[in-house]
Amino acid sequence: MAPTDENPQVDQQASPFGTTPPDPPGAGVVAQGGRMPRWLPRAMVLALMLIAAFQLGSWAFHQLTGLLINILISFFLALAIEPAVSWMASRGMRRGLAAFFVFLGSLILTAGFITLLGSMLAGQIIKMVEGFPDYLDSVINWINAHFHTDLRRVDIQDSLLHSAWLRKYVQNSATGVLDVSGQVLGGLFQLLTIALFSFYFAADGPRLRRALCSVLPPARQAEVLRAWEIAVDKTGGYLYSRGLMALISGVAHYILLEALGVPYAPVLGVWVGLVSQFIPTIGTYLAGALPMLIAFTVDPWYALWVLVFVVIYQQFENYVLQPKLTSKSVDIHPAVAFGSVIAGTALLGAVGALIAIPAVATLQAFLGAYVKRYEVTDDPRVHGRRTRSSEGLAARVRRLLDR
Repeated sequence: MAPTDENPQVDQQASPFGTTPPDPPGAGVVAQGGRMPRWLPRAMVLALMLIAAFQLGSWAFHQLTGLLINILISFFLALAIEPAVSWMASRGMRRGLAAFFVFLGSLILTAGFITLLGSMLAGQIIKMVEGFPDYLDSVINWINAHFHTDLRRVDIQDSLLHSAWLRKYVQNSATGVLDVSGQVLGGLFQLLTIALFSFYFAADGPRLRRALCSVLPPARQAEVLRAWEIAVDKTGGYLYSRGLMALISGVAHYILLEALGVPYAPVLGVWVGLVSQFIPTIGTYLAGALPMLIAFTVDPWYALWVLVFVVIYQQFENYVLQPKLTSKSVDIHPAVAFGSVIAGTALLGAVGALIAIPAVATLQAFLGAYVKRYEVTDDPRVHGRRTRSSEGLAARVRRLLDR
């Protein structure tokens, strides 16, 4: 008897994985008619929504880059002052009041340094402006004596006052005053933002850690707290070791400048100490440029003596002072420190250069706690010495080449 349409097993097709259900009604018509599949419009809408979300996120991140950088700086500053704030809080002082006193002391020291440095620069500029006519007369006399010319200071001043270059420079300077004022106001607002965020991070450190750990399981909470503790130790150790080296460097350069009779020796000593320590690797040479310039106005030989002292002190600091002071706080290889500074500068500019070393030291310490290390075998090749077998092989190779 032939099968009838009422038997459902006749319409089902056999497959290696069993029977497959019959096609839904109208499926063949859709395939034959070339209509759009039902899932395609939803997929297109989802793709467009993902693209729009990505574009919106990129735009928001670009707009908030400055704020994120300020928060990053504030976080590292809060980590740096965390030991001092915690020490004062453990003595019975409220944590917010302790953070306020730490920030107040830092602000007083910074304002005092800027005031002293500004007065020094203003005095030097006034001195240079007052002595400019005499310096110009000496230059004119030297040119007239060696080149047999008849130049006069009055003629040079008239030509400068009536020159188109000077008028254009004055116009550009006048139009640039507003830009400079805007940059100054923007810089002050940025400093205020960093100070406020740093204060909140330092004053509410326990509350911030509690809020962060509340969304993590207990095992992850221990990891986060361990990483936080390492970051505090490394950042605070980096700041305090650099501050101690800045003090030693400033005192040493102050003694030299005072012995040579260079004006503003105390301020120059503070300048060299701070710049040389908080701009790694090349900071000493950059900081030594200003005292060299001022020493040159006193006596050119004094500038040479300052240069020699800067070079000698840099070697003493690199090989004697720095290893002893940073061996327990920020113990990273000089090449790694220099590379981290370059990478930080490429990513975040001057801010990246400042926070690169404590960030790399924190990452190194955190990885060192979880990376398993083994005892190195006592092999001469570890110390850079060749073995006898390798020397014999090299000798045999040379004999073969001589043939």
